[in-house]
Amino acid sequence: MIRLSVNVNKIATLRNSRGGRVPSVIDAIETCLDAGAPGITVHPRADERHVRPADVHDAAAIVSRRRDGPNGRVEFNIEGDPRPAFLDMVLAVRPDQCTLVPVMPGEVTSQAGWAADAPSEMLRATISRLKTAGIRVSLFVDPAEAPVRWAAMMGADRIELYTEPFAHAFKAGGQIAAASFARYADAARLAHSLGLGVNAGHDLDLENLTMFKALPHLDEVSIGHALISRALWVGLDRVVREYLAALAL
Repeated sequence: MIRLSVNVNKIATLRNSRGGRVPSVIDAIETCLDAGAPGITVHPRADERHVRPADVHDAAAIVSRRRDGPNGRVEFNIEGDPRPAFLDMVLAVRPDQCTLVPVMPGEVTSQAGWAADAPSEMLRATISRLKTAGIRVSLFVDPAEAPVRWAAMMGADRIELYTEPFAHAFKAGGQIAAASFARYADAARLAHSLGLGVNAGHDLDLENLTMFKALPHLDEVSIGHALISRALWVGLDRVVREYLAALAL
């Protein structure tokens, strides 16, 4: 079964807009786990506009306490750019998975995966440090041959396919959607042949998952914005269950 990792960043964004502790990131994580989510994702950025270091430590404690969920072992995924403070935090927390994501100056959200010509010496050393600590490493990449092969050469355990282009293609429908899905399927098959696991995330939702969940060798999807947005209308417990049901069909 494809695992769902709920990204709770948007809960923190809403809390930070007012200050204080409401809405509680911790309560949100508890609700997601109660609903059966087998994974929690956080993306602590350097400017702390989403989750903050304290949230990361609190989230890790909750997941550690509730390892045995109704849908199997619960996992904790921390994603972010490999800056020194981020790496120190990840090594202190020791999540199940660390997803390394490139950051562009001024970006609102991630805009692309790692390029195949990214500085390899620094990243290879970072990946080695994380794996030595027992942390599975995933690299955020575009659905193309060069970055997938590069991720394997870097020593990553998995890739996370950047799916915003697919989400746009799905809205266009027809052959555009089919052609986009084919590109992702080719990338997933290549990753699998190279010994990499396959994750995916960014702009996936209940509608486009109807197609994307058929991706070969798909291990995990990380979903935040669409899931939390729908939760405003139907509740967080219900929407987590909807996503779990969609992935199980």
